[in-house]
Amino acid sequence: MKVVFMGTPDFAVPTLEALIEEYDVVTVLTQPDRPRGRGNKVTPSPVKEVALKYNIPVFQPEKLRKEEGTIAKLKEMKPDVIVVIAYGQILPREVLDIPKYGCINVHGSLLPKYRGAAPIQRSIIDGEHVTGVTTMYMDVGLDTGDMILKEEIAILDEDTAGSLHDKMSVVGAKVLIDTLKLIEKNEAPREKQDDALSTYATILKKKDGLIHWGKSNEEIVNLIRGLNPWPSAYTYLDGKILKVWGAKAVHEKDIEGLPGQIVDIENDNLIVKTGHGLVKICTVQLQGRKRMPVKEFLKGYQVDTTTVLGVNV
Repeated sequence: MKVVFMGTPDFAVPTLEALIEEYDVVTVLTQPDRPRGRGNKVTPSPVKEVALKYNIPVFQPEKLRKEEGTIAKLKEMKPDVIVVIAYGQILPREVLDIPKYGCINVHGSLLPKYRGAAPIQRSIIDGEHVTGVTTMYMDVGLDTGDMILKEEIAILDEDTAGSLHDKMSVVGAKVLIDTLKLIEKNEAPREKQDDALSTYATILKKKDGLIHWGKSNEEIVNLIRGLNPWPSAYTYLDGKILKVWGAKAVHEKDIEGLPGQIVDIENDNLIVKTGHGLVKICTVQLQGRKRMPVKEFLKGYQVDTTTVLGVNV
């Protein structure tokens, strides 16, 4: 089977590597090199790095819809299938119609729930206990194509968006290979999505990380987990941004106080009052400083039980 692969971030890498082992990957399309990291250095995408390692030709069109030359090259290749995973661009109908077996997408949710750009993060933020990956035949809608295979993944209490991302990327590779083997044998199921059951995982922005201490302890902890490693949950301490990287909901006790108030310092962790219950903050990063356990943070910063987080002065 002749495969064209379209993808960009780390999430797509295990799938590309699995495809290279099993099939003839003739070309990779990925996003143009972008400035990344603290140094803002122009860097190739993780998918491009893998493609170059295996000497696979790479195309990086800025806008696929407007690149007639790229679309013409795809037609000349006559791929049996185009595999798409976190590519970062919408495919026009002209591209969808090129491959013999269609364009197959690997999506990080149990569709039709969490269509859209941030399904992994949103599933944790919403307090879900189960998620998964879905393969589907792509159409012109946003994650609306007919479903092929699904595999469930448990969301553990200690999972962050980062840890869940890593587990799902590996499962996604397996499900994609299983899908292609069924397609080759004309045995792939095809199930329409029920639009009435759909939800959307809208793209995340930095402002989404602001902690509203009036919410419940579970909601706040889910936000912290769901935004780790990006864009990160944050509050304010003495007018400075304080990122919160690790926290747990406290159920064994409650203490009176204002939402956002540090009501206790227990075993070198900050106990903070919320709209319902308490949150134990374990790992923080004050503006201009490194990430560290609260124990280390308290060696160089004074807080007490009158301190209220979230006040931006």
